[in-house]
Amino acid sequence: MSDRRPGRLGVGVVGAGRVGAVLGNALRGAGHPVVGVSAVSQESRDRADALLPGVPVLQVPEVVRRAELVLLAVPDDALADLVAGLAETGAWQVGQIVVHTSGRYGTQVLTPARAAGAIPLALHPAMTFTGTSLDLARLVGCPFAVTAPAAVLPIGQALVMEIGGEPTVLDEDARALYHAALAHGANHLVVLVAQAAQALAAAGVADPGRMLAPLLEAALDGALRAESPGELAALGDAAGSRAGAITSLTGPVRRGDAGTVAEHLAVLDAFAARAGAPDVPAAYRALARAADARALSAGLLSQGAAARVLDALGPPSSAAGVAVETAPGAGADAADDGPVGGGASRTSHGPAVAGIEPDAGSLHSKRPREDEQPPDEHDDQHDDEHDEQHDDEHDEQHDD
Repeated sequence: MSDRRPGRLGVGVVGAGRVGAVLGNALRGAGHPVVGVSAVSQESRDRADALLPGVPVLQVPEVVRRAELVLLAVPDDALADLVAGLAETGAWQVGQIVVHTSGRYGTQVLTPARAAGAIPLALHPAMTFTGTSLDLARLVGCPFAVTAPAAVLPIGQALVMEIGGEPTVLDEDARALYHAALAHGANHLVVLVAQAAQALAAAGVADPGRMLAPLLEAALDGALRAESPGELAALGDAAGSRAGAITSLTGPVRRGDAGTVAEHLAVLDAFAARAGAPDVPAAYRALARAADARALSAGLLSQGAAARVLDALGPPSSAAGVAVETAPGAGADAADDGPVGGGASRTSHGPAVAGIEPDAGSLHSKRPREDEQPPDEHDDQHDDEHDEQHDDEHDEQHDD
């Protein structure tokens, strides 16, 4: 390994997917030379050429051999086998920093590398990636979940800060819930927009996106502010800080307007029959039921009003059945999990993945889901050369 100024690490990027190429570029911008990148598809090679010009495209073992810091930006389902396979060939080096960008996993998945003397870090950016230079500016201020053994946690935090991110320390056993939360929030938000836009188009609205934008942007902004302790503290809103985003809820459920809810369901059921979109009224029922439960719990709705809304929604079983059996007709690539019944939700994460491809994605460095489909989270974060779609992650997400 060549000499270079202190504190700078030779970075090896395994996989020029949307995440790996962008993070490699960001690390390079922070002064860490990128010594190699793996890329299989032509799209990946083009991405590497655009974001990592001049960096040699190599086989994974050679990328790892040259690197002091290895960046593994691969799909969740490919990560464990990739790490273990490299360990079996003796590729990991003592003191080498091994970073993965999966939201689902902490550092336990890197145990084979750690056993060989490598330093394990899990750094997950809670954003979605386009795989272009546009992502670089979005990294500034982006939250990163950082998981690592206590002794090396500062290394992970420093790397995140060097590329403009904001590190948040996350325990190993919290990663799965963290990733599920990001996938549920980001992926299912996309499904809701697709469902609302489809219904608006059927109502004769020529530009559903433009119609939705002001309403959704204000709703999302209000909900996020209500979940930010700093924002609420500045406003002196202690009650809001306890109840969270549900305090920003508006509409018929919040008002206890059971008649409007019943009419919504009637027209949505009719729309679903015409358009072949039974997921729309099913999602409305499930989420309205969750909104009712949360509004009641937060003291925003009286017992009587909440009961009237539930009566309008009908039995929980009928609300959930259609959602489980049918998939959205429009573009719902992600899962359709959502709060059901009393507001509980379950999200699974584990994207389908092609077999392990050595050039899937990795960065190497050296130093002493009552719904069904599991979403990815973010999972733009774990795109490899074969994945043209993210997240988590977002993510999305995160999260993309």
